[in-house]
Amino acid sequence: MQPQDVAPRPAPSSASSADPVVDVEQAEAALVEHYPRLARLAYLVLPPGLGRGRRVLTAHALTQRALPRNRTTTPVIPAQSTGREVDPGYALVRLRVVRTALEAGRPLRRAWPRRSQLPPLLPHVRGLKLFPRSGGADELALDQRLSALSGPGRAAYVLRGLERLPDDGVRQVLAAAQVADVDAALREADGVPGQYGLLGSPEFDPCSLQARPTDLLRRRQHTRAALVAGAALVVCGALLGLPGDGWGPDGAAAPPYAQNPAAEAALDPGRLTKAAPAAWETSARTDFSVWPARGDLTGDEELLRRALAVWARPGESVGVSATPGTATGGPAGPPQLLYAGDVDTARVVILHDGLRLVRYAEPKDGSAGAALDFARTDGADRAAATAVVLGRADGNVRYLTAPWVTGAAARDLARPDSAAEELTLTDGVTSPLASPVQQQSGACTSWNALELTDGSDTRVVTDLGELVPARLTTGRPGSAKDASGAKALDAWAPYACSLGAVRGQGVRSVNAWEFATQPLPDGTGSGAWVCTRAETWRGEGARVLAQFRTPGGVQGAVAAKAQDVPACGERDPQVLAGVLWKSEGGHWYLLAAGGRDTESIEATGGISDSAEGNLLTAKAEQGARAELKGTLDSGRTIGGLR
Repeated sequence: MQPQDVAPRPAPSSASSADPVVDVEQAEAALVEHYPRLARLAYLVLPPGLGRGRRVLTAHALTQRALPRNRTTTPVIPAQSTGREVDPGYALVRLRVVRTALEAGRPLRRAWPRRSQLPPLLPHVRGLKLFPRSGGADELALDQRLSALSGPGRAAYVLRGLERLPDDGVRQVLAAAQVADVDAALREADGVPGQYGLLGSPEFDPCSLQARPTDLLRRRQHTRAALVAGAALVVCGALLGLPGDGWGPDGAAAPPYAQNPAAEAALDPGRLTKAAPAAWETSARTDFSVWPARGDLTGDEELLRRALAVWARPGESVGVSATPGTATGGPAGPPQLLYAGDVDTARVVILHDGLRLVRYAEPKDGSAGAALDFARTDGADRAAATAVVLGRADGNVRYLTAPWVTGAAARDLARPDSAAEELTLTDGVTSPLASPVQQQSGACTSWNALELTDGSDTRVVTDLGELVPARLTTGRPGSAKDASGAKALDAWAPYACSLGAVRGQGVRSVNAWEFATQPLPDGTGSGAWVCTRAETWRGEGARVLAQFRTPGGVQGAVAAKAQDVPACGERDPQVLAGVLWKSEGGHWYLLAAGGRDTESIEATGGISDSAEGNLLTAKAEQGARAELKGTLDSGRTIGGLR
């Protein structure tokens, strides 16, 4: 059910008293009728730390357990924002869903945990991983913001957006769900922009799922192990009897499947490959394969053994992340070591297998919190293999730079006139700089980037929340240059904050291209049309934004956007976009523009007009919609970006 829908209508038998009695049959009818809505509510309130697969199963389990065992009273039926009353049966099961979802996110402080805090026994799926369909960048950003809230804060936001409850109604539900500080939860929810429409996205729908197999090799080995149960018991007993505090030979890795010579060779730290310190100076290739091994722990075989073992068999306590389109399986052979050392409060190992970069991190103290990150890097060249994220802490990020990098500096893209702040390089590791991934907590006023020089070239890259920073370029597709120098930095400044739309998408590079300038009809100057295109490492899923900026505008406004299209790219640099613009005199116009190869533009639908050349200015009404069609010099027609 979409967030804009109102709550269910009252049942004919519902009572009008403050605490009406609800029959089991009435509650069951409400649960069955509105099951998808209730499951979505549970999924959104559950802590994101459970992982998407477990959140799905737990959401269904909590929703199904919301059915009472016998007749019971409804402690609260809040008023709806629409002024309509809600079915007491629905109010009861909704409250039970919210209460148990909040319980599931609370820390274990009791001798006996509550049932909602344990992994669900049912529903149970063997052999498959189930998770919702992926949404876009907006859904990802909202999910990240919600994950930063407490359970009550998420519940307050979701009750506002999904259930359309006013704040008084939210207070009633949270108080009945035994939330200690309801006002604090509402204040937390106030800190997240009201993108309530996104709550209806498939990203948050535990009833519309994708299925993938679990670890097929592990399942096969487990099946064989069942045939030799006695031997398996001996092996398990030996593993359980190993002493130590969790950081034994394999650390946070899961138990090994079986003896396999090839797999054992890949996990032997003594067989890790290391490039010679000066290999990059004479090699025909200048990519990650010629990076030497750096860091003060490259000789720590126990650390390297743990990193390799966790890569091959990450245990349940390991946080695993991967950029879209990146395989997360173990190494096929001994990988290359790029780094092993202490980074802030963690020990970090960076490995490369020719196709992927893998970052293993474990805390210096304790045995909890190991993390494993994967990033696809096949086809990397000198321009793309400039830096790798070593770690993020306290809002800052540290990079390991390529061996050919001789200087590093932090630069605010939104302020091109400000001087770059020089960073120290110690064995290729930069001093910390503020990460734009964590600095955007409201209106975007700055965007930090990393400027790298190697004596002849200067490149600018930025952290988009992944292992490899994205390269920034400017210019017409096919002849784009690195975004270095005063002119390129001036070109990027109004559009720097739009980079937030492509976080976590596996982005390799982002190009900004001013494809047209258009005189404004009120004579106040000319507006600039810029296309930004984010290319991914996997070659598909590129995100394109057409942005328009008026004279004196600090930031560009997104006029159109598209996903996985060739427009504004090297294969097809053509682009056409339009925007409704209001003049200072209060008049509305349709402004449309194409690239220099556009011969004519035609608008149809709510606005009917045409123009020769690559610019169109037409009178319009507020809220009018139009379809755009452009004709190129070659005779080919293109549609407006959308």
